[in-house]
Amino acid sequence: MDFSGQRVAVIGTGSSGIQLIPQVAQQASSLKVFQRNPNFSVPTLNRPLPVKEQNTWKAQYADYREKARHTRSGILYDYSSRATFDVSAEELNAEYERRWAKGGANFIHAFNNTSSNRASNELAAEFVRNKIRGIVKDPYVAEMLCPKDHAIGTKRICVDTNYYVTFNLPHVKLVDLHAQAIQHIDKNGIQTSAKHHTFDSIVFATGYDAITGAIEQIDIRNHHGVSLRDKWKQGPRTYLGLMTHGFPNLLFITGPGSPSVLSNVIVSIEQHVDLIAQFLAQMQSDQTALVEPSLSYEDQWVTHLAALAAMTLFADAPSWYKGANIPGKTKVFVPYIGGVGTYRESCEDVICDDYRGFQFSDEVTT
Repeated sequence: MDFSGQRVAVIGTGSSGIQLIPQVAQQASSLKVFQRNPNFSVPTLNRPLPVKEQNTWKAQYADYREKARHTRSGILYDYSSRATFDVSAEELNAEYERRWAKGGANFIHAFNNTSSNRASNELAAEFVRNKIRGIVKDPYVAEMLCPKDHAIGTKRICVDTNYYVTFNLPHVKLVDLHAQAIQHIDKNGIQTSAKHHTFDSIVFATGYDAITGAIEQIDIRNHHGVSLRDKWKQGPRTYLGLMTHGFPNLLFITGPGSPSVLSNVIVSIEQHVDLIAQFLAQMQSDQTALVEPSLSYEDQWVTHLAALAAMTLFADAPSWYKGANIPGKTKVFVPYIGGVGTYRESCEDVICDDYRGFQFSDEVTT
């Protein structure tokens, strides 16, 4: 899409908006960004990799990949073993600065209690807010871009290239949707409660119904005619994020109740594909036609998920991890937050214990 010379609107400042706004600003004659709530973003600091550095990584690629499968997020991040209040204020700030200068989402792992201790989290959040205030020249715009409605990292932290500095450009404006709500869109632009904004193009960076949305777009029904949507009306229910009781042979890849979006999703996809292959091989070996989880083990897993989430600040954040961006959707924290490595161990333990919690049969019994 070429926006050269156009008057452009972007609605949304989540991950998609943060990535595309600097690019659109390079082309558009004017750009207005409509924001409901800001998100935290840290620099990506992407760069060309010299051939020597590429070769160093490639030489150890298999080892890196294997180690990543057993980490918390499926990525070889630098996870701190220190808590925020175990260090001096000088050490604290130095570590934040080091990670900011390095770039990437690993910033939020500077200390091991950032996602569970509100006071610790606020220190990291205020560090980022002060970075925003230092980059954005207009103090009013800077404050609009400073998130204050959630703990840092509890909505997926974003990474960017030149996002905040883009708001210093004279042709880029930020519109606060709390101050002037969008009322309707017409052929000439956007009408808010305050005024009409004229545009040539509108970009909708408004997010999506995560994790369960694509599944529930399909009218999946079991042998009794019960729909999956109805079963999940109060939130998705699975065992290990792989299957749900009452729907035999329906296997999910990175489904609700697995690390899913809290992980390097490629690593998690690979693990689930391997698991499903094991299920199929077991069924072929035993000459069974059906598999599904028992209701009791599904109940235990759902309870376990909620208990883990409650130990963190994620449970309170109005994030798409909970479906907070979808009107009418039951707000339940969906992903498994215990980590990719721990989850892998749980799955392997289940398989080694004769597929504990799963029922294999030749015919539908439920």
